[in-house]
Amino acid sequence: MTSAPDPTRANKPPAPGIPEHRTTWTPVYPAETALHIGELPSDPLDDTVQVLALIAALRTKTPRIPGFANNRSFNSTDLGPAPGALFNDVPDPTSNAGNVDNRAYEQAVVRFIAQTAEAPPEDTFGYVTPSDSEGLLFGLATGRRRLPHAAVYASDQAHDSVATAADLLGMKLVTIPTTGDGVMDAQALKSAALLQRRIRPHLGRGPGAIVVATIGTVMRGAYDDVTELRQSAATAGGVHVHADAACGGLIAAHAPSAPRWNFAHGADSLSISGHEILGALIPCGVVLTRRHHVTAPLLASTYAQATRQNPGHSRSGLAALLLWCVLRRLGHSGLRAHVLGCLATAQYAVEQLTLAGVHPTRTTDSLTVGFDRPAEWITRKWHLVCEGSLARLVTAGHVTRTSIDALCRDLRTP
Repeated sequence: MTSAPDPTRANKPPAPGIPEHRTTWTPVYPAETALHIGELPSDPLDDTVQVLALIAALRTKTPRIPGFANNRSFNSTDLGPAPGALFNDVPDPTSNAGNVDNRAYEQAVVRFIAQTAEAPPEDTFGYVTPSDSEGLLFGLATGRRRLPHAAVYASDQAHDSVATAADLLGMKLVTIPTTGDGVMDAQALKSAALLQRRIRPHLGRGPGAIVVATIGTVMRGAYDDVTELRQSAATAGGVHVHADAACGGLIAAHAPSAPRWNFAHGADSLSISGHEILGALIPCGVVLTRRHHVTAPLLASTYAQATRQNPGHSRSGLAALLLWCVLRRLGHSGLRAHVLGCLATAQYAVEQLTLAGVHPTRTTDSLTVGFDRPAEWITRKWHLVCEGSLARLVTAGHVTRTSIDALCRDLRTP
């Protein structure tokens, strides 16, 4: 048996004259030949050693990933035996077909998120998705079934997955500019929707509008106003609002400023990430919509003996179980405390980044803090997300005051 290489360090030492704190070790993975899947079985022990080395390397990076909203502060290692069981949730999230699933746990998660998003429980359909992107895709598809002639409207600060989803569904995407606060310009939306009505009158009723309200924009964490956007888009006819609340929904739910973001404010469908704020170990999310929007099933599955409204057939029961565990350990009060703690850390980051001289910016009740883009070695060391002259960090829970202090020390380094 051979030892797996340590993927945490490059093969070469730092160049002469470069201080250790500036060194950004690039992960070095095994040679391609060591990763090749060939004709014959490999030695399982060798593979286990190799994978464990990779896991150890990734875990060492956790304290230095403030640029990404992937909370690592919740511990799920006590669920170690879980991968040894089959969790295959098929097909419809609300059916009783199948006996190797944990849909009861999935629906418990859905109910919790529905309560958080002020969705009426008797009129809410939802399920655990493999990512927030599928939730967005489901939301747009639901809107298209209601308004087949409508265009999709999203701000220029919306996640790029909006354009991908619109393209996959063959839907026209209209990009709306944002205000100085980083939110969709409601007046510009009203004008664009009115223009589409004139171009595509559709029997005099207007084509309608499918609006993606971004609840937590990528670089600023700004919250679009669902109520205002719904009113503005009505110039096109009927309206379907999907709240893309991937990172910002759970924050908005407990933010002191009470952003208008959920079903009570006019959303028709809504998606939330499960790995960003809640810290599920695998990418996942939850999508919700009003039940009467999905009365017609997408497909009847003969062998699974059930119908389904969701686009996928098999769903990850493991993701649902991980989310259930995190939410059970928090409850509504624990989630509220977690969010308020993250908001306090974001304010601390603003204060320290100001002292570091990098001109931080933060919208009201956002976990996202933008600041002057630093030297390349800092962006690489701290895995910062950058756009033009702006860098960002997101205090999603894994970012502590200690890590912010360490980042600021690097920012002050000549």
